[in-house]
Amino acid sequence: MKATPPPPRHAVDLDAPELYINRELSALEFNFRVLAQARDPDVPVLERLRFLTIVSNNLDEFFEVRVAVLKHKHALGVATPGADGLSSGEILTRLRERALELVAEIYAIWHDVLGPALENEGIRFLTRDRWTDKQRRWLLGYFQNEIMPVLSPLGLDPAHPFPRILNKTLNLAVVLKGRDAFGREGHMALVRAPRSLPRIIRLPAEVSGDANDFVFLAEVLQAFADEIFPGFEVCASYQFRVTRNSELVVEETEVENLAHALREELAGRGYARPVRLEVGADCPRAIADMLIHNFQLEDADVYRCDGPVNIIRASQIYDQVDRPELKYPRFTPRLSPAFGKGVNEFDVLGTRDVLLHHPYESFASVVDLLRRAAQDPDVLAIKQTLYRAGKDSPLVDLLVDASRNGKDVTVVVELRARFDEEANIGLAVRLQEAGVQVVYGVVGYKTHAKMMLIVRRESGTLRRYVHLSTGNYHTGNSRGYTDIGLMTANPEIGEDIHKIFQQLSGLGPMIQLKRLLHSPFTLYSSVMARIEREIEHARNGRTGRIVAKLNALNEAHVVEALYRASQAGVSIDLIVRGACTLRPGVPGVSDNIRVRSIVGRFLEHSRVYWFGNDGQPELYCASADWMERNLMRRIEIGVPILDPALADRVYTETLDLYLRDNTQAWLLGADGRYTRREPATGELPHSAQQALLVSYCG
Repeated sequence: MKATPPPPRHAVDLDAPELYINRELSALEFNFRVLAQARDPDVPVLERLRFLTIVSNNLDEFFEVRVAVLKHKHALGVATPGADGLSSGEILTRLRERALELVAEIYAIWHDVLGPALENEGIRFLTRDRWTDKQRRWLLGYFQNEIMPVLSPLGLDPAHPFPRILNKTLNLAVVLKGRDAFGREGHMALVRAPRSLPRIIRLPAEVSGDANDFVFLAEVLQAFADEIFPGFEVCASYQFRVTRNSELVVEETEVENLAHALREELAGRGYARPVRLEVGADCPRAIADMLIHNFQLEDADVYRCDGPVNIIRASQIYDQVDRPELKYPRFTPRLSPAFGKGVNEFDVLGTRDVLLHHPYESFASVVDLLRRAAQDPDVLAIKQTLYRAGKDSPLVDLLVDASRNGKDVTVVVELRARFDEEANIGLAVRLQEAGVQVVYGVVGYKTHAKMMLIVRRESGTLRRYVHLSTGNYHTGNSRGYTDIGLMTANPEIGEDIHKIFQQLSGLGPMIQLKRLLHSPFTLYSSVMARIEREIEHARNGRTGRIVAKLNALNEAHVVEALYRASQAGVSIDLIVRGACTLRPGVPGVSDNIRVRSIVGRFLEHSRVYWFGNDGQPELYCASADWMERNLMRRIEIGVPILDPALADRVYTETLDLYLRDNTQAWLLGADGRYTRREPATGELPHSAQQALLVSYCG
């Protein structure tokens, strides 16, 4: 796309707050784009339900981390305005306004769109006013036999104070009338749903016929509350759910054992400070006030739900309903043509680099490489980072096998991977018990880089084989996330990776790398230098061009540099899935910048940086977004794609195809609002994800 000429030179304050979108508001805005998938009639109905529950889960995590941290800083008076200039109080107010709109949209879709669409397919979520006599009798029996024996209702009085309520659990506040066997007058009681109980109950065919009928546990508890409190009149019952601060804070410089300190923090996370209270829409003010008081919250922390407060649990039916026609068509990821049957991966990589594009290409190639390394007698050492590995990871099994086969195995386990901390502690223990050397990276810096290094003896010399990726070593994510992986035996890249592992496991000095960009050292400065190079090209009458695909963009200095590049005439296209603090299309500032977000079947996760360099382009695949934390406070890498054919492939498949998407692309305007792209008159629909699915998987 041709850039507009540079504007006349005049002073433009690129630090002006109005040029920057607030990062938290932008992160929340992403969920509206995901929620649009739940409304889209072209998306299979069970997938639409899944998108709705994804938004609900995202909103949970948004409050657990982003809102929790902001509220904490606001309370302490230590929150400092970002580039957007908003105070913490202003941000919290705007977040609440937009979150209320999101919650209202979730339940409107639940009632008005998804409910009817699911019922048309014979899938029903039945509220108690819709139960038949036969269904009610069956549910009463289920309640008496399966639910009642594990309940521990709590009457609230001076001897039974308000209990600790676990994070994100289902609860009922029950209003009672009458006296118990001790003469105590009942007013209020709480019913906590044990975690052992299923939140969604499927009715058997003998009571529902051919329909797939489901009932939320909360409906059953409310319907039979009188069974829980015999002798009392149950006047009413109301659902509620509390969300707590889930951000772990460990002063790493003050602890002797990070794993032990994190384990202690995890024990209390479920009962950390509350940040949000969800109540049923019918909950009266007096009950809400009682809950607000006991959770030490404010009115602004309350969100009323016009439906199940734990609507996220509806996702459980996705696997229970065997209706393939109501889901995305199944696909089989293509096996990389580089690795034919019986081919030795080391022989292939000894002659060429291999690129993997997930989920269209199978992650099995990575597993097979590690399996061969674990068994190959010539392999001496294996080093790997694990940020998120997933439950029952075959890679972990192979690392254990390699250690038992006498290989020197070192694994960098990131214990602070958010919401995976407990799993990673268990993973570290298992690896250590198998003789693997486990390290936790560098104090104060999360290890977010995705790297595997294999050292093999060949003809009397040592050769390094490397796998690098934009995504985690998680076989499940590899089927739902888009990511780029590179397998190579390039000596310079291998040496760079060796140095990084040495730095992570030892106490080495600053290292000089030949090929890789390395955060927190050279990645930021290298990106900035390449932006400046494009500016110089444009100012000297040459072509300036930048294309980048990211999950998020919020680093203020990078944004300011992109503004200067636009002013110089550099043409810039940014494909940013989530939060973006840059405002494109501002006259005289960002006329030459376009920003789009792609939301579809797969979660866009690959990070790709492309710099035109006046006809001699450079392309990097990276683990890092252009965010302050990735560039300044994490261990990250960016790897150049040196093979021109592979670089062209990455450009085509991750950038060009996405810039032409006219069905799943959302365009960001200068006002901070996103508009869904639609095919123009006479223009054929084009989805980048669908085009890649067809190309790879048929």
